Amino acid sequence: MDSGELVETLERAGLSPYQADAYVTLLEYGSTSATELASASSVPKPRIYDVVEELEKRGYVETYESGSLHVRAHSPADVMEDLRSRADRFESAADEVEERWEQPDLESNRASIVRRFQTVYERASRFIDEAEHQVHLSVTPEEFTRLRPRLVAAYDRGVSVRVSIHTGPGVAPPDLDFRGACGEARHREFPAPFVTLVDRRKTCFAHHPDGFEEYGVLVDDRTHAHVFHWYFRTALWDDWGALYVAAGDGPVEYLDTRQCARDLSPLIEAGAEVRVRVEGYDIETGATVHLEGQVSEAIVSATGGRDAKEPSVAGQVSLVVETEDGTTTVGGWGAMLESVEATHITVLDVTTPDDSRPEFPPSRT
Repeated sequence: MDSGELVETLERAGLSPYQADAYVTLLEYGSTSATELASASSVPKPRIYDVVEELEKRGYVETYESGSLHVRAHSPADVMEDLRSRADRFESAADEVEERWEQPDLESNRASIVRRFQTVYERASRFIDEAEHQVHLSVTPEEFTRLRPRLVAAYDRGVSVRVSIHTGPGVAPPDLDFRGACGEARHREFPAPFVTLVDRRKTCFAHHPDGFEEYGVLVDDRTHAHVFHWYFRTALWDDWGALYVAAGDGPVEYLDTRQCARDLSPLIEAGAEVRVRVEGYDIETGATVHLEGQVSEAIVSATGGRDAKEPSVAGQVSLVVETEDGTTTVGGWGAMLESVEATHITVLDVTTPDDSRPEFPPSRT
């Protein structure tokens, strides 16, 4: 560090420009008269005595009489302690700024626009760490690799994870280790935004880096998140082939009521008995709901009919479940006509009139 840089650093540590320059000059001389110090530094002679007095008060120098006022640099121990103390305070302040930035939730503004992708990525990481029910991701292979440890932790604690991996056109499906990190992964052969959807409420969106403008959106609100959910379904998920599907021998679980209703509808019309367990929320009160019963009807009043390969994105889709307490109608995310909005639907048993158990869920290619 040269003298100029040392002067600038001492200024940042609280010295005035004259004080810093006088002190650095004095370090080169060791000791000198006040008037000679003024001549050797940038301090005007009328100001030198005030500057020296302030430096002495701060413990940087000491004065003595030798025909005239002389100055010598004080032992550097006190100066170094002061500088290191200030450095510690700066470091503590930096840690505090980071902590306070990370702590607040999006309370007053449920949707915020940010400029840096790193901000979006860090908030997405936090949301994944806090996920309780489901995580939907649109990421590049590199982003998936970075997030994989967090996804493994979420999947291990029972969170349903779905990943859409996007690459450039004509790029072969990436060879990634999805085991233990997600229930299903699909490959989109076009660039796409970075999207994270968590628990039907939290969303992180960052525009494709090749876009004209770089920005990101952070959401902690069911209504806004619902819009991003449909974008994820229609543009990033439904039309793309499966890259990985986790093997499972237990009951079939659905987080998508539309897909569940479409899979069950032909079985129920053929007279099959289907028992399900539903977890969700009461539409009127918001109270948590857990119910179990037999599906008497799967309503799929959607445009385009039921012959399409993928679930329709229009019209009402719901289940009518007969329980010991009566009949309950079950809808999906954003349900308005039903009494329960389902977050999980588990198909416990499917039995046809001839007492056979068909392959379930039906294969979809």
